[in-house]
Amino acid sequence: MSENFGSKRLQRSESDRFLTGVCGGIADYTGIDSTLIRVLFAVFTLLGFSGVIIYIVAWLIMPSQSEQRSLMEQIVRNFQGKESER
Repeated sequence: MSENFGSKRLQRSESDRFLTGVCGGIADYTGIDSTLIRVLFAVFTLLGFSGVIIYIVAWLIMPSQSEQRSLMEQIVRNFQGKESER
């Protein structure tokens, strides 16, 4: 089981997405239903707005399934003057 878990990669989903695919990607990675993940983000948002902050950070650091680099890594590479590859 640990061999399979180590081969997984946390990525934003392109097929199970409502906004950016963060919840779908977390659901794929953990094996939890994406609806439950979305409800948890909504609860965190209602309890102190932290759900929005967590979602934005996850969106920035999780690469999409079709990309090698996250949005944050692309921003940093552009800021450094390096070519941003997808």
